[in-house]
Amino acid sequence: MKVVITGGAGFLGKKLAQRLLDRGTLVGPSGKQEKIDELVLFDVVQSPVGKGDARVSPIAGDIADRAQVNLLIGNDTDSVFHLAGIVSAGAEADFDLGWRVNLDGTRHVLEACRALPRPARLVFTSSIAVYGGELPNPVTDATILTPRTSYGAQKTACELLINDYTRKGYLDGRALRLPTITVRTGKPNKAASTWASSIIREPLSGIDAVCPVRPDSSMACLSPRRTIDAFIRAHDLPGEALGAYRSLLLSGIAVTAAEMEAAMQRHAGNRKTGKVLWQAEAPTQAIVDGWPKASRGSRADALGFTVDASIDEIVQAFIADDLDEQIRGLG
Repeated sequence: MKVVITGGAGFLGKKLAQRLLDRGTLVGPSGKQEKIDELVLFDVVQSPVGKGDARVSPIAGDIADRAQVNLLIGNDTDSVFHLAGIVSAGAEADFDLGWRVNLDGTRHVLEACRALPRPARLVFTSSIAVYGGELPNPVTDATILTPRTSYGAQKTACELLINDYTRKGYLDGRALRLPTITVRTGKPNKAASTWASSIIREPLSGIDAVCPVRPDSSMACLSPRRTIDAFIRAHDLPGEALGAYRSLLLSGIAVTAAEMEAAMQRHAGNRKTGKVLWQAEAPTQAIVDGWPKASRGSRADALGFTVDASIDEIVQAFIADDLDEQIRGLG
């Protein structure tokens, strides 16, 4: 099998790539588990995952370059995980860039898949930013899509495209509406949700963190562990299990900023922690206030997708999986 990951140098892309290399197989065209012979990792920079592994092909490029995407997804491609994109606040700040990367880039991926000799399986990372405004708590499978950001509108448009390309038989698509993924490694980025990682990640690394929202601000959260599980499960499910509607809302637990800070402190052990500095910023607060506080995807739950039990489980997973790497990166 040849598998392509766009966004392969990003946080989730790297975790997915390493999991696939460790696992060694995915459901292939036969409908059974098949050996992964080639794993192509595409991003704006080369991915560091799998150096020295003959199965890995890191490629740097621009997802909005149609010719490059056509070369990336060649006739021997069996599966594509499309994770590449501009994050929420970045897409809001630069309207043209957001649409060029998030919509046009996705369209290039879909068109490249359409040209394949047989339909590829495609997993797309959508977002609960497809919901906005006055929302039920939690949002559910029945909640109408009402994006209030350019990023949310871009993800909505991509979901509709994936449904249509699947309906036409051009590919076998599935889109996952992700809650806020926490805790991410690295540094704060332009995502409006970046604080949901930084107020756990930075203090546990001994650094102060600035939180640009109120302590009572709530987010629907899912851990990286559960997210990577979801990517692989979504890929391996047969298309008939998903039916005609290929978008799945993943469940995410409701956690406030104050609860995140408290869980971080509970599991800090004897570490000298940094402080959380509460400095609400109106633009970020407005975006977060318009997002779902929790999500309950009954359809995904019935298909075997799992959710974290609590914010404590999420923090413990970060400490076990990523904190040492995070601290090393600060050196």
